[in-house]
Amino acid sequence: MRKDVRILLVGEPKVGKTSLIMSLVSEEFPDVVPYRAEEITIPADVTPERVPTHIVDYSDAEQTDEQLFQEISKANVICIVYAVNNRKSIEKVTSHWIPLITENTDKDSRVPLILVGNKSDLVEHSSMETILPIMNQHSEIETCVECSAKNLKNISELFYYAQKAVLHPTGPLYCPEKKTMKSLCVKALTRIFKVSDFDNDGILNDHELNFFQRTCFNTPLEPQALEDVKNVVRKNLSDGVCDNGLTLKGFLFLHTLFIQRGRHETTWTVLRRFGYDDELELNQDYLFPPLKVPPDCTTELNHNAYLFLQSVFDKHDKDRDCALSPEELADLFDVFPYMPWGPDVNNTVCTNEQGWITYQGYLSQWTLTTYLDVQRCLEYLGYLGYSIMAEQESQAAGITVTRDKKIDLQKKQTQRSVFRCHIFGDRRSGKSGFLQAFLGCNLARQNMIREEHKSYYAISTTYVYGQEKYLLLHEVSPDFDFLSDADLACDIVCFVYDAGNPRSFEYCATVFKQYFVDSKTPCMMIAAKSDLPEVRQMYGCSPLEFCRKHKMPPPQSFTCNTAAAPSRELYSKLTTMAMYPHVSQTELKSSTFWLRASVGATVFAVLGFAMYRVLLKPR
Repeated sequence: MRKDVRILLVGEPKVGKTSLIMSLVSEEFPDVVPYRAEEITIPADVTPERVPTHIVDYSDAEQTDEQLFQEISKANVICIVYAVNNRKSIEKVTSHWIPLITENTDKDSRVPLILVGNKSDLVEHSSMETILPIMNQHSEIETCVECSAKNLKNISELFYYAQKAVLHPTGPLYCPEKKTMKSLCVKALTRIFKVSDFDNDGILNDHELNFFQRTCFNTPLEPQALEDVKNVVRKNLSDGVCDNGLTLKGFLFLHTLFIQRGRHETTWTVLRRFGYDDELELNQDYLFPPLKVPPDCTTELNHNAYLFLQSVFDKHDKDRDCALSPEELADLFDVFPYMPWGPDVNNTVCTNEQGWITYQGYLSQWTLTTYLDVQRCLEYLGYLGYSIMAEQESQAAGITVTRDKKIDLQKKQTQRSVFRCHIFGDRRSGKSGFLQAFLGCNLARQNMIREEHKSYYAISTTYVYGQEKYLLLHEVSPDFDFLSDADLACDIVCFVYDAGNPRSFEYCATVFKQYFVDSKTPCMMIAAKSDLPEVRQMYGCSPLEFCRKHKMPPPQSFTCNTAAAPSRELYSKLTTMAMYPHVSQTELKSSTFWLRASVGATVFAVLGFAMYRVLLKPR
């Protein structure tokens, strides 16, 4: 909501503009009225909406046209004052003042107008019959107020309506000609309904309505009040209430009723609570709350954020198969202004046999987004209503910023859960196969991936000594002459060469010597396509000798040409090296070290799967 309101009073001379301001301030009719009142500011604590309000007078005797134009451009709302006993001043409203204001304001953001009929104490009749056609002709006119500066009639109401026209404008919400809500308002309220519908059954039950009421207005509805609301909807709409809950149609009808009865501040309170600005767009401050991420720190989702995302998954996994079908995924993202996940996501995370994103794959993609682009993650959580539904101050409350990696190295331990592995290798060396194998795809399944749906990332969970961690693999472009700092920033480096291509290893050796020979980042060589006959590499030394010389673990054999899903043991080794970069190369080469890591991975993968199935039973 706006931090302040600027009200400008214009109109013909002698209609009582200055008297209205002075009567408001002094609460009595002034004996002497100057040509123009000085600008006054009403403090926030004495206004109904708790917003500072500036009231500005205009006088053609003291001000130039240029000064008037400047004031019009600065005003948030303009009161056009006429005298109810002066027909000429009423005619000037349409012949002079409305056209003048229109010419001096931005066409895309019309300033709201209030028509003010002063001197009602001098006549016994109302001017409304003359004014109503004008109001119907100009949609920017919010309302009309008849008042009297002399006997103080409707003075405070006038300035309240002016303030309300700025803070709770009717224009963005409602079309008076069609007597319907505008499409942007319907779209916003539909998103709010869907976010508030915990079980996704298309109905707001009493529990959901009470949470909504408490969230927006800080007070629950009494049972009788709740029934009264539903009865109003029942009387006016046959399908507004279903199974004793409010349908989307009923929810929209209620807000239409609020607006039609002049209670549009109720609708605005709801819209603003769910992050909308005056143009009914989600506010940038809402979508992107402040989050400081120092250099060498990473971003991860915390426990509360994972619980929230799990609830969102459960809400949309209607068939309880622990995967999201294309229809279920589209329904989940229906509260977004666009589809955030493209077909490449299905080749970035784990999917089921139908190619649908599994529960584990869903959480993995959120983990990936948080790690690579935390601002986008904040935006996505904003669309889902995280801060509201999880009752947090903002989406930033769902993010953990890890400590500096240098401190992890000094203390020889880490609290991080996500580790980044960059994959280097020449073209056709098997990098993509290595990424897809991590997601459980053998060569046969990989051959079904369309080129335009290919992903250069893969993320899933691994186990290191009983701890579940995320390993994020990233395939780096083979043009190593142009490697950026971002290409080199990772927790572990993996060099993939084709064991059946005599010139494949040379690329890995060159990149290592150029960029990583003096680095503290642990490195591993992968001999890919090990199901094919191995050939001698055309390099100065063998891969094994190269690894020994540079104190690296021996090359690890790998193939994805298997009948079942490829082995995941190698990925646990990579995660372990990333978690413990301080461990000496002697220990890394020790069979006992790898035995501990791989046994831990196997045991906890089995236990993890068993626990996963138990947790899913209630869902």
